[in-house]
Amino acid sequence: QVQLVESGGGLVQAGASLTLSCTASGRTFSSLAMAWFRQAPGKDREFVAAITRDGGITPFADTVKGRFTVSRDNAKNTVYLQINSLKHEDAAVYYCAATSGFPLEISRAYNYWGQGTQVTVSS
Repeated sequence: QVQLVESGGGLVQAGASLTLSCTASGRTFSSLAMAWFRQAPGKDREFVAAITRDGGITPFADTVKGRFTVSRDNAKNTVYLQINSLKHEDAAVYYCAATSGFPLEISRAYNYWGQGTQVTVSS
């Protein structure tokens, strides 16, 4: 079993930057591909970014390309999501997910999920 704990969310001004973290336990972190999803009120959960086990491949949703960066530190069992130039439409609960399979852009590819961290964007 894998436990994922996200942190770093909060109330942030539009245009600012924010880094979310997700720390994993319960399994060798380097054996897991990781992803970030988000869900805004009244909307479906959507893919944001993913990262392969070695960090070599990082697909992004078109809506965040160029503003979001995903990285991982396998020594710290942690994956990061850096959000730059925050927009109001980035406000959502951000979820970290893990899979022992391929880091696809669909939620059903992921076996493990964190509890989410809220990002709120103010004017």
